[in-house]
Amino acid sequence: MRVPVILLNYNSASDCRKCVSFLKRQQGVELEIIIVDNCSREDDRNDVERLCQKQGCTFIPATKNRGYNAGNNIGLRYAAEKGYKYAMIANPDMEFPQEDYIQKLVTKMEQDDTIAVCASDIVNPDGRHLNPQREATYSEELFWFREIMRNRKSKKWYLCDSTQSGYCEKVSGCCLLLRMDFMQNIGFFDENVFLYSEESILAKQVKLSNKKMYYLNDSQAVHQHIESQKGAIKPRMKILFKSRTYYLRKYSGYGRLKLNLLLFSKHLQYMFY
Repeated sequence: MRVPVILLNYNSASDCRKCVSFLKRQQGVELEIIIVDNCSREDDRNDVERLCQKQGCTFIPATKNRGYNAGNNIGLRYAAEKGYKYAMIANPDMEFPQEDYIQKLVTKMEQDDTIAVCASDIVNPDGRHLNPQREATYSEELFWFREIMRNRKSKKWYLCDSTQSGYCEKVSGCCLLLRMDFMQNIGFFDENVFLYSEESILAKQVKLSNKKMYYLNDSQAVHQHIESQKGAIKPRMKILFKSRTYYLRKYSGYGRLKLNLLLFSKHLQYMFY
């Protein structure tokens, strides 16, 4: 089976190069590696374009950086036009030591057509597992200060048991396999968020479509994610709370009173940062 893998690049040419080298070693599936450049610096964009020419990857430059979802949608729409059954989304800083990684995900999707999104065990450099996840409850989100104190040491942040495969509520957006007919039915990723809350939105879209997410624990990848490289916290928090507010208003299903209380609490949280 031929599967497209979409990498969204933003000033990460060196990461793209490493990721492509891992993807080229994948066995059991034929890949089309698609790199969407999300308006990187000219030198970085040129590096990625040369990489694509050398490695036989598809290069698609975005005309405007409209965020994570919109950027990935460029690759997904391309994949839809080519009639692909599945597509994998991966951050450029992903590493795939297992050479049958993608094959395992595809095999699971082929076995169960209720699965719209399939994801693996993913670990950070410090060994922390990122999947599977769950959504925060209303009380957890309302009393955010309590959750910060509770999770600061454990760093669990709504993570579930990573030792068992099975259906799950939510997975990390850094690497996942998508069923393309599902993505087309929902109109692809919601482009009203620039960054953050993408996983929560996708999880809700899966649930509303009566489809499922699946976590496969015997397939593992590494997310070489470094917190200190994210940049200043205040601008990031502004984007995060804008995205979270959008999610709560459109997807949470909370009544007006509960929603307004929660939005007020989120405003206090933003002021705290």
